[in-house]
Amino acid sequence: MTEVVVGIDVGGTNTKFGFVDKVGHCYREESILTNAQEPPELFASRVAEAIKGEFTSLRSTHSMIGIGIGAPNANYYRGTVESPPNLSWKGVVDVVGLFKKHIPLPVVITNDANAAALGEGMFGAARGMKDYIVITLGTGVGSGLVANGQLIYGSDGFAGELGHTIVDVNGRWCGCGRRGCLEQYASAGGICRTVFELLAVRREDSELRSISFDELTSIMITEAALRGDVIAREAFEVTGRILGLKLAEAVAHTSPEAIVLFGGLAHAGDLIFEPTHRYMEQYMLNIFRNKVKLVPSGLAEGNTAVLGAAALIWHELTRRG
Repeated sequence: MTEVVVGIDVGGTNTKFGFVDKVGHCYREESILTNAQEPPELFASRVAEAIKGEFTSLRSTHSMIGIGIGAPNANYYRGTVESPPNLSWKGVVDVVGLFKKHIPLPVVITNDANAAALGEGMFGAARGMKDYIVITLGTGVGSGLVANGQLIYGSDGFAGELGHTIVDVNGRWCGCGRRGCLEQYASAGGICRTVFELLAVRREDSELRSISFDELTSIMITEAALRGDVIAREAFEVTGRILGLKLAEAVAHTSPEAIVLFGGLAHAGDLIFEPTHRYMEQYMLNIFRNKVKLVPSGLAEGNTAVLGAAALIWHELTRRG
């Protein structure tokens, strides 16, 4: 029998899950609507039934030994999700307990960026590394910090929020209620805001001038930059400078072997990697220069989050022995 775990990625619209073995092979992957307005008890019941239904075809050759969950505002220590964005769940929800009621197996949970970090270490670009950082550049900016082979959770389970370190104390308002967070500059939405700030103070022609703020996407900016658009390319330069500065600061805390970038904005390739690496080296304390690699994700496109959640439970089962 081949042992597999279930990796679950809880999103505001869809929840994905898949059955993953210890080398990262995903045997099946499915997606169901999260139904963000429904009670968490009903959500857990629906997902558990979907998992059991999909596993029927694998039951004769595979054994399910654990469940890993990546979710917003998840607390590894408590097994809870706490007032998550994009979900109607209020207060502290015992998600681990809810799933164990339906599937009596080991269950662990953490936020999606932490799960991604473990996924990169087990199956992806950080395989074999003990010290690395994973940064997710998507709707927000998430991060997972691994030191000496262990994910850093901190005293309360919420360590590693690099996306909410401050770039400018008088800067852009963030959804967290503060101003100037990195997330407002290095996310997909952040680079869109940067474009409009540049358009307001620069005179160069740009194909982006004809696009409204509500219509503009980071993909449009990437495509324009690849065509040589001056404003689009400058937006990546500005974003790389800010992100490179914050990564240089992060290096001083954990001295990682590598920093892995993944998510929508990372798909821009050298447009974001080149300026970020250049500024990271410029702002880095000299004892760290030319030591830290900046690399793209090594996880398969499309099921990155599921692999990350699966790596979480595999890591836990290995640790428990």
